[in-house]
This record gives sequence, structure tokens and C-alpha cells, in this order.
Amino acid sequence: MSSTLFLEFTRSKNFESKVLKNTLLKEYTTFKIGGPADVVFIPENLQELQLAIKFIYEHKIPVTIFGCGSNILVSDKGIRGVVIIMTEKFSKVDIVGDIISAQAGISVTDLSKLVVENGFAGMEFAVGIPGSVGGAVFMNAGAYGGEFANIVHKVITVNSLGELCEYRPEQLQFGYRHSVFQENKELILQVEFKLATGDKEQLRQIVEELTQKRSSKQPLEMPSAGSVFKRPVGNYAGTLIEQAGLKGKCIGGAQVSEKHAGFIVNKGDATAKDVLDLIEYIREIVWDKFAVRLESEVRFIGEA
Repeated sequence: MSSTLFLEFTRSKNFESKVLKNTLLKEYTTFKIGGPADVVFIPENLQELQLAIKFIYEHKIPVTIFGCGSNILVSDKGIRGVVIIMTEKFSKVDIVGDIISAQAGISVTDLSKLVVENGFAGMEFAVGIPGSVGGAVFMNAGAYGGEFANIVHKVITVNSLGELCEYRPEQLQFGYRHSVFQENKELILQVEFKLATGDKEQLRQIVEELTQKRSSKQPLEMPSAGSVFKRPVGNYAGTLIEQAGLKGKCIGGAQVSEKHAGFIVNKGDATAKDVLDLIEYIREIVWDKFAVRLESEVRFIGEA
């Protein structure tokens, strides 16, 4: 079995990294849903991460990269192969001049607040976005009129050979909830941002207002993957779902949030199947009522 091969490799190299077998992935997702991974690999340092990736690709072992586990729905059957989790050790931030260099594992909210406290403007929109910096670049996360495509200066990745690669903005193929990394599958290691300075008190006020806006309108107190659907042209998914009378609709343990219809929440015992069934039900009803096809923003990963 490929996972056994990887376990033997890490033991032979005396890795300091955590290597966990048959671990439930619901512990690593914001939805609190997900079956077991064959192997969870939590790298301790860059050298072991590079060696692991090189070995994984040389032996054609399936690999999945996790940040904070937001914006994903993991199969009830789990994920085969190796799941690499970047949030534990790769969360360092360096600031030199107007360049902020952040490792991929730091949370977007933590980085945004740190940037503001250092007097930099341009990342306020990201406060409250669930997920890691790596994940935010991977999907070009955005909110309140801002998106990561507007502030990324450079991205450093690890490719399938375990080598470090650099990407400049023109190479990133940013689009709505899209980047080049959705195709090339390279692991995002570090992101550089180039930001202008701003008035710290004004920036703090903006952050406070956006934080209050999120907490008042979004179901942050319940497990979810974040906003479920991409914004349809000329409309809002949450508005259409609410107008269709689907607020509070449940299938199993999955529920359309009563606070914001653009979110599906886990009431405590939801399965991935419950969520997928509810997503499909919502799409059918919205199409029947408004002739609008909703497209899921949440990625389903794992064994079907």
C-alpha cells in the first residue's frame, strides 16, 4: 500500500515531523466533517517537507494539501494517500520595508490583523476570511470588494521534485476564486505581499467594522466551510436561496443557515453526504424558481 511505503520512508529518515495513521479528518476541517486519511503528515521543517514531496511524487502516492481546512468538504470515506497539513509549523511572518512575507500556514485573519498593527493598508478586507494564507492564494479568496490577486507580490512553492519555485503575479493566472495552483498542484510555501502604508487608527476602525459586520451576518458560531456558492452574475447566492424559502432547510445534520442563507452549517452530526444532498437540492430549487445555476465554491475532496 502506498501509505505504508510513505510511513516506512519517514521512519527510515528519522523524521521529526508528525506522521499519523488513519486519523479522522473532521478534526482538521472547519466543517467538522470528514472520514480518515491513510496518513496525515505535519511537516516540522522545510527539508523534511521537500524530501516527503519528492518521495510522494516519485512513488505516485496520492497527496492532498490542507491549510486550515476551510472551503472544503471531505468525504465520509476519507482521503487515500497522504494529507499534508501546513498550519502547525509554517506560520512565520517577516516584514522588510513594504514587503510582508508570510508562510502559507498562518491564518488569513491573524496575518491581516498583524499587517494592520504594523500600519499597512490593503489587507483589511481579509479579516475574518476563514482559512490559511496558502489556501487563500490557491483560491484567490476575496471579500468586501477585495481579493488576494490585488495584493500578492510573489509566491514560493515546492514542486513535485521537491524544488523551490517562484511565481510573479503575471504567472499566477488569478481569476474569480481561481489560481494556477489549482492546475499545477504545487504546494504553496510562502507568499509575499507588497502593501502601502496607512493610518493605523483608521485601519483598525475598518477592521473592527468588518469584523462586526461578519459576526452579525454570518453563522461564525457553527461549523461550516464558509460561503458555499460562487456569486452568480448580477445577484447574490444567499439572496436567491433566501427568496426561494430555503433558510433553515435541513437534510440530515446539514442545514441552510438561518442567519445567512449562503452558508450551510453542521448542526452537530452532519455527514458529507448530507451536505452534498443539500447543495444539490438548493441548486435544483434555485434553478426552478429563478433559472440561475449556482456553482459550488466549496471543494469536495476524498473518496467518492
